[in-house]
Amino acid sequence: MKEFRDNQLSARLSRAATSKQQMLARSKLPDANDPAVIQRKAEREAIAVAKAERTAAKAQAALERAAREAAEQIEREAEAKRAALAIADQEVAAAAERKLARDARYAARKMRKA
Repeated sequence: MKEFRDNQLSARLSRAATSKQQMLARSKLPDANDPAVIQRKAEREAIAVAKAERTAAKAQAALERAAREAAEQIEREAEAKRAALAIADQEVAAAAERKLARDARYAARKMRKA
């Protein structure tokens, strides 16, 4: 069975023109004063501001963390120096005790020989 078709030239041209108009309407930029456009622009700006704030907060936190770590490193180095000085003092005291003991032995030996 043969399908019914509208083969008139004017109908085809009309449909083609309508299709072109619809494609042009889809690709046309919206008016800058359109409330939807203004709202989307405001939302994008709010998102950009929030992102900038988050970035600044992260940078500030990184600076604070770096400063805190530097202070902790300085404290650890100072503690290591104090510990090294304490060990050096102990070694000096031990050496002095050994010298006193040696001197006492030497003096005792001299007394025995004399």
